[in-house]
Amino acid sequence: MKQLMGNRMNAVYLAVAIFLIILPFVYESRTLLILLTQVFIFAIFAMSYDILLGYTGIVSFGHAMFFGIGAYTVGVFMKRFEPTVPNLLLSILVTILLTALVSYVLGLLTLRLKSHFYAMLTMAVAGLFLVLAEKWRTVTYGNDGFTFRVPDMLKDRTDFYLICLVSMIAVFALLKRFTNSPLGRVLQAIRENEQRTESLGYSVLHYKVIASVVSGILAGMSGILYAISLRFVNTSVFTMDITLDALLMTIIGGVGTLVGAIIGAGLIEFAHHWLTELAKVHWIFERWIIFFGIIYILAVMFFPMGIVGTLRNIKFKGKKEKQQKAGEKIAS
Repeated sequence: MKQLMGNRMNAVYLAVAIFLIILPFVYESRTLLILLTQVFIFAIFAMSYDILLGYTGIVSFGHAMFFGIGAYTVGVFMKRFEPTVPNLLLSILVTILLTALVSYVLGLLTLRLKSHFYAMLTMAVAGLFLVLAEKWRTVTYGNDGFTFRVPDMLKDRTDFYLICLVSMIAVFALLKRFTNSPLGRVLQAIRENEQRTESLGYSVLHYKVIASVVSGILAGMSGILYAISLRFVNTSVFTMDITLDALLMTIIGGVGTLVGAIIGAGLIEFAHHWLTELAKVHWIFERWIIFFGIIYILAVMFFPMGIVGTLRNIKFKGKKEKQQKAGEKIAS
């Protein structure tokens, strides 16, 4: 039964992927193309956060630091050197090394702490990166930021759309495999009961650090794509707003589901776009953030476990009721 359901979901994922690949060739809309590209980028970022929150039970308020490292690394490389593919690949490699190093060191130093202490400390460290980006003006140009050129293969919006789509699909497939592996099962055991997992002989800190490194690297990758999409980077990539976006996307879509992070990213990006567009229609929508908050409250009220989590729960209850009725019929 589980295998049949898995095949059905894989068929749905494949159908959606094919639809998204074909879309830019059958429906020409530059606005929609840019919006969907942003959805794919933030879906990667939200999935990286879901590894921490949804699969390991770690709350981080400093996840934007990895996003910012990726954005600034590619920006500086493309600004200081020729915007060629080899230099782009080198910036990706440097991003992987930097995010892995920072997440590893930060994990070793702070993941021994309880969840709320860890959350506060990550926020403080992210604040240090923000201050560094503001003050190191010779490299980052401070709050003003800087523009940069990109390789020719990334200049076309359709090509970049497809690159972001393929990147999101690849990350989803890899993380699906990662979370279903024995290592992923241990992470979920840590989320459910850390003390019991440790009593079984697992080094909890070791597994938490692995989750932190994987999450940090993927967040850095999303930062690279974000900076390339704008061809501009400034200190806003290190702000708390970026982390809160990932948190909201994960919670609205469904914590610990991966696909929920993608759905959450889509909902938040489209809601943000539509509400800002409505500001042109009526002055009341100029305070779009209020309506954005209302949408979030309604989502939490009607989908307390996130959209995907709530739907799964309803499905599980339906199966349970059917089994109970079948049991009653056999008994009678």
